[in-house]
Amino acid sequence: MTLPTPDTLPLATPGAAPAPQWLLTPGLMPHPQAVAWMESRVAGIAAGTAPETIWLVEHPPLYTAGTSARPGDLTDPHRFPVHQTGRGGQYTYHGPGQRVVYVMLDLNRRGRDVRHFVRALEGWVIATLAEFGLRGEIREGRVGVWIARPDKPPLPDGTAREDKIAAIGIKLRRWISFHGLAINVEPDLSHYAGIVPCGISGHGVTSLVDLGLPVTMADLDHALLNGFVRAMGPGTESV
Repeated sequence: MTLPTPDTLPLATPGAAPAPQWLLTPGLMPHPQAVAWMESRVAGIAAGTAPETIWLVEHPPLYTAGTSARPGDLTDPHRFPVHQTGRGGQYTYHGPGQRVVYVMLDLNRRGRDVRHFVRALEGWVIATLAEFGLRGEIREGRVGVWIARPDKPPLPDGTAREDKIAAIGIKLRRWISFHGLAINVEPDLSHYAGIVPCGISGHGVTSLVDLGLPVTMADLDHALLNGFVRAMGPGTESV
């Protein structure tokens, strides 16, 4: 399968070890084609015929269900297409204004430690958000990256309000990762109303623009590039 008019981005801070290939596909990439392309690329990485790859896309509006998705968390099943995936996690939303980062990396070279790998992905998102002056945080028992919202009323039980700005869900095949991250730049946040995002009620969702930051998709892409080597390692060493 050929990517539609892909642009190859240079890695901002390459290390001595082989760096992943970065691809950016402009426009809205249909989700089924993206999954098919990822599976082909993962097979190539496993066979040694394709490089590790970071692929930046946007999707048309849809909901995706991870392996832990609960039927009751799909509250409006007719609002957008619903795609079953083999990634970890529950229901999430993808749509215009959200940067989806598909992460196809070889954990045979980077250390076969799934928890460590997910922590590194979380650290990458947190470092990226820090470039815009945001403090992203992780919470035990809650997947993704969160932003404290002291400007909003607390939950009924007195818990401080936090909004999710990034989702993380991966799948491994022969220790090659795929699927990855979704970071909200300026999506229509009302589109999340058709699901319980990641199975977590009470807390909300936010975006860079919702937080008052005039950040473009290109700004986020450059921040992702800049933070990758620090958070994930250039290639062959363990993350």
